[in-house]
Amino acid sequence: MTTTTTTTTNTGTTGTNTAGLAHLETTGFITDGGLETTLLFHEGIELPEFAAFPLLADDDGRAALARYYRAYQDVAASHDVGIVLDTATWRANADWAARLGWTRDQLSEINEEAVRFVRALAAERPDTPAVLNGAIGPRGDGYVVGSVMSAAEAEHYHLLQARAFAAAGADMITSVTMTYVDEAIGIVEAARSVGLPVAIGFTVETDGRLPSGQTLRSGIEEVDARTGSAPVYFMVNCAHPSHFADVFDEGGQWTRRIKAIRANASRMSHAELDEAEELDEGDPHDLGRRIHALQHVMPNLTVIGGCCGTDHRHVAAIRDAFLGNRPAA
Repeated sequence: MTTTTTTTTNTGTTGTNTAGLAHLETTGFITDGGLETTLLFHEGIELPEFAAFPLLADDDGRAALARYYRAYQDVAASHDVGIVLDTATWRANADWAARLGWTRDQLSEINEEAVRFVRALAAERPDTPAVLNGAIGPRGDGYVVGSVMSAAEAEHYHLLQARAFAAAGADMITSVTMTYVDEAIGIVEAARSVGLPVAIGFTVETDGRLPSGQTLRSGIEEVDARTGSAPVYFMVNCAHPSHFADVFDEGGQWTRRIKAIRANASRMSHAELDEAEELDEGDPHDLGRRIHALQHVMPNLTVIGGCCGTDHRHVAAIRDAFLGNRPAA
C-alpha cells in the first residue's frame, strides 16, 4: 500500500491543524485492539479499576505495554499499512485516578508520558506511518451513562488530558466509548482549545443506539450541529458489528462522517460482558468479514481495529479482509 500524507486542513476543524494525519485521506490504517482485556486475560496483569495507565510508571508495566503495541506494529508492517497508536490513557482522568491514589500533577505527567511512550515505539518503525493519538475515555463507565455533565462541564473536566497531550506533542485526540452527546461535545471543545484535531468515538448497545438511548445518526448530527462539524471524524467502538450494521441501511451524509471502527470480539451485550468471568474472543475471521462488509455503507472508512476481547490476531484478520488477503508489497 502506498501512503500519502495529507497537508490540507479539514474544513470542520477551525483552529486546528490536521497536516500530517495521513489516515484522514488514505485507506489502510489499523489501530490496536482491546488493551485492557489483553493485559488482564492474556498477560495475567492485574488492572485495578481496569486502568492501564499506571503501567507506564514502572519498568515491568512499560515492558508489558511495549509487547502489546509491538504486536500491532508487526501487523501493520507485515500488511504494509499505517497505524494509529493510542495512548494507554482511557482511564487517565481525574475521577478514576483519584480512586487509584494519583494526584492531578501526577496524572498530568503520566498523560504526557503516555504520548512520549508511543512516540518512542513509532520511532522503532520509521517505515510504518504512525499517528500519535491521545485517548480520552468517559468520566464514568464506558457502558452506561451514569451522571451526566453539560458540555461546558465536560470541557473543563477533560482539559487536563487535552493539555497534557498537546504539551507532549500528540498528533490528535480521540474520545473513546462515549455514551452521550454532551460529554463528547465537551471533549471536542477541550481539544479545540489546545489546537489538536479530535475524533469522537461512540459506543452503542445491541440495538445500535447510544447507551443514552439516542440513535447513532442523531448523536453524530447533533455533535456536528453544535460544534460546527469540528470533529475530523467519528468512530464506532466497543460493540460487535452485528449490533450496529443495520443502522446504516437508511444511508445519508452522516455515514460519511464515520472513518473508524474498533469492534468488540464478542456479540454479548455490555451488561453481559460486565458479568463475564472468561474472555469471549469470538471469531476473528468472521469479525473481519463483517467489518469489511460495512465499506459498502460507510464509504469513508479508513481506520479499522479492535476493542474489548480483540488482540493482534483479530486486527490482522480484519486487515486481511480489507486487503483481500494480499500480502504486503
